[in-house]
Amino acid sequence: MTLVVTGATGQLGRLVVDSLLASGTPPAEITATGRTPEKLAQLAALGVRTAQASFDEPAALEAAFAGADTVLLISGNEVGERVRQHTNAIEAAVKAGVGRIVYTSILGGDADTLVLAPEHVATEQALLASGLTYTILRNGWYNENYAQALVQAAQTGEVIGNVGHGRVASASRRDYAEAAAAVLTGSGHEGKTYELSGDTAWDHQEFAAILTQVIGREVVYIDLSREEHLAALIGAGLDEGTAGFLTALDAGIRDGALELVTGDLSRLIGHPTTPLAETLRELAQPVSPPTLSP
Repeated sequence: MTLVVTGATGQLGRLVVDSLLASGTPPAEITATGRTPEKLAQLAALGVRTAQASFDEPAALEAAFAGADTVLLISGNEVGERVRQHTNAIEAAVKAGVGRIVYTSILGGDADTLVLAPEHVATEQALLASGLTYTILRNGWYNENYAQALVQAAQTGEVIGNVGHGRVASASRRDYAEAAAAVLTGSGHEGKTYELSGDTAWDHQEFAAILTQVIGREVVYIDLSREEHLAALIGAGLDEGTAGFLTALDAGIRDGALELVTGDLSRLIGHPTTPLAETLRELAQPVSPPTLSP
């Protein structure tokens, strides 16, 4: 079995490689691709094959994919460019004769639910049209996405947003990485689409209560209108485009885009998903008072 992990030098990709190695996959059967030579060298030191290749380099992707049984296509982080980049990878996989692509998509797979969703939906469509055997992992939200909110809460005692009563079924990035590794190495996943999310969906009032416990000071959630939130983010120094993107994310959460709980993730990894509080406690070690940097 030969496996390729794209974006292996990123946060999720590196955890997938670690999970593969921990599960007993021989390092010589793994090819890790990425753009950063220094990080690829770290993987090579573990015995993993490496190939420097980005989604903007079709020829390099084709060479890296040659002979692979399965390619894990981890979605890129260049919003607005991802459909083109992912299509490059899919076409390279076809030319290289790849047996299967596993793609990390977004929870729900509905282009209208979340500002991030349309590029994922378009990639899914391109993958289905390619004729390749596929598995789609529709990843929900990562607990780690709230690292900055943790810092802000430690500084101010507040979290602001425009999520209303929307709920989020988050899990740790490592949980999602373990699921990807299980699908890469297991059988019976061909043609399947998994909706991956945490075992419990929480709202931002509960989030504030968790932060209160983790940080050791009272934290409150302040719900704003989308316009008020936008103005607050711009007032804090964000550019209008970034502020608009963040308020659009919150609007999607308010409308239920990230609340789906299916149990797919815990079934794939064979244990309960990591609670938000557990991840926040890990993240809080360097930021909780009195060690918080000014």
